[in-house]
Amino acid sequence: MADFNSVTKCVNNIEKEIHLLQTEISNTRDGLGLEDDNLELKKLMEENTRLKHRLEILQSAIAKECGSISSNPSPNQSIIAELQQVFSEAIRKAFPGISVDAVITISTSAKFGDYQCNSAMQIAQHMKQQSIKTTPREVAQKLVGELQKPIPCVDKLEIAGAGYVNIFLSRSFGEQRIMSILKEGIRVPSIEKKRVVVDFSSPNVAKEMHVGHLRSTIIGDSICRFLEFLGHDVLRINHIGDWGTQFGMLIAHLQDRFPNFQTESPPISDLQAFYKESKVRFDSDELFKKRAYECVVKLQSGEPSYLKAWNLICDVSRKEFQLIYNRLDVKLVERGESFYQSRMQKIVDELKQAGFLEADEGRLIMWGEDRAGIPLTVVKSDGGFTYDTSDMAAIKQRLNEEKADWLIYVTDAGQATHFQTIFSCAKRAKILDENRHRVDHVGFGVVLGEDGKKFKTRSGDTVKLADLLDEGLKRAMDKLVLKERNLVLTQEELVAAQESVAFGCIKYADLSHNRNNEYVFSFDKMLEDKGNTAVYLLYAYTRIRSIARNCGGDFANNIQKVIDSTDIKLDHEKEWKLAKVLLRFTDVLLLITKNLSLHHLCEFVYEVCTTFSEFYDSCYCIEKNKQGEIIKVYASRVLLCEATSKVLGKCFDILGLKPVHKI
Repeated sequence: MADFNSVTKCVNNIEKEIHLLQTEISNTRDGLGLEDDNLELKKLMEENTRLKHRLEILQSAIAKECGSISSNPSPNQSIIAELQQVFSEAIRKAFPGISVDAVITISTSAKFGDYQCNSAMQIAQHMKQQSIKTTPREVAQKLVGELQKPIPCVDKLEIAGAGYVNIFLSRSFGEQRIMSILKEGIRVPSIEKKRVVVDFSSPNVAKEMHVGHLRSTIIGDSICRFLEFLGHDVLRINHIGDWGTQFGMLIAHLQDRFPNFQTESPPISDLQAFYKESKVRFDSDELFKKRAYECVVKLQSGEPSYLKAWNLICDVSRKEFQLIYNRLDVKLVERGESFYQSRMQKIVDELKQAGFLEADEGRLIMWGEDRAGIPLTVVKSDGGFTYDTSDMAAIKQRLNEEKADWLIYVTDAGQATHFQTIFSCAKRAKILDENRHRVDHVGFGVVLGEDGKKFKTRSGDTVKLADLLDEGLKRAMDKLVLKERNLVLTQEELVAAQESVAFGCIKYADLSHNRNNEYVFSFDKMLEDKGNTAVYLLYAYTRIRSIARNCGGDFANNIQKVIDSTDIKLDHEKEWKLAKVLLRFTDVLLLITKNLSLHHLCEFVYEVCTTFSEFYDSCYCIEKNKQGEIIKVYASRVLLCEATSKVLGKCFDILGLKPVHKI
């Protein structure tokens, strides 16, 4: 596969060269760039002929490779990728020398097939530029003519309108793919595995996590789950604020409030209140402020008693953070600002030595590659370091020490410019190599209250994340009691359902919105049991999971035996419609790989559930008599339900939702 990719890349490069040469030939014929004779034109035309010959050889190699790939489709292969491969090869055969890749889209209506190839217009335009007259429809006819060899996933092709090629999937292909889900489980697409560092959540020590940390934590965790499912080696980093001037005032306040802190654990029950007390003293008491600055110096010089005080304060915060992470089922590796202190001096020395730092009003600054925007402040006028310094140290540590191939930063969209500058400076300093490394800033909009303003408490304070989760639990229980679920569920089942609904609805409400946009936080909306909400999806999943159980026998106790002895048949239109939606799972995964936007997965999950509802309303899975006794089980349909539950279960796992046995 790697050889095939390299050949394809080579072909693309040659096609670009041919295109440039053809432009030069055209210009030369028009007298542009022509000197005394036609030697230049002759040379260009010879080079063009040579490249075309080489292109034909490589295209032949690709044809053989494509044939072997398409004749044995992998059960985890993306249908869109498969079609793009086949149609791109047909374009190269039908229109040699034209560098156009196939454009495959999902059809908007069943009458236009399941997918469409929309490349004919672009090809016709290229041919017009070469003075070849043709129409998009004629291009489409020639393209389909090259597709004489059966395509495993395609039943038929139709040319429609001005030159659209409508693609209808093969039902037998769909039946095979659904059976592979049942027999082999959810398989990941074939992609290159990478070492990925994801930086998310990032609260500050001595400050409570608030709603502003909610999106970073939820989005970051889901991205990690997604990448882990794809098989990447993921390091989840919590870059907490655990260093700086504020620790001087906290240590000084700790010394006064709990003088025995070195031998007795200080009973700090409310670290936020403790922080506020120290801040008041810092702002109003000059002697205290002076002591606080002295404490910072002693902490940074590594004096043991000050390091112990710092560790005590960090531990109190760490335990409070962990309570939140446990409730949200989020796992992180802590790497605070303190971790990079020794590395910061090294990066400053390296940047100085390489001549990247410039003096600016007492500061040392660094510009990115194009000297646009705002430069980094690497060293302050007082000699201190900044967030810019630690971010440069962090990016180098992650690439060099952690051996990362891919860095992802999950923060609010307001930091986009900062990260653009960081990445640009890292490229300029040769720390970051675009050919070897991928970097993404995953930005997101703010959370709004139902009044459309930034989400605050009634008193105008920032909403504490712990309070928000508590409110979610209360609202979820109220909803379950209103539905009288407390009368049919055991206490243990009720609590499990409460947590599933409460935390699931908070996560899903966040992830289901395009992360680049703001969204309104409303418990009333997210707890509705209709529409695109976690409650509706969790309920649908639980119902789907119960179908095989309600069939009894092997369906309930040995579903693998049923799978081994049954062939799925997708005869009914609603069965086929549901199967086609399930088969798009890999396409959705590859789309998210490109843009790291989880709302695509949420849209997919909702479509699966609504399409399943159509199927279930139209197709009996279990037939009963008037006495409620089972007289017939439609095994193929029950297995389609099982395949649906497998796909949904994996989606829920990526989204961080925890479905329950009963709800």
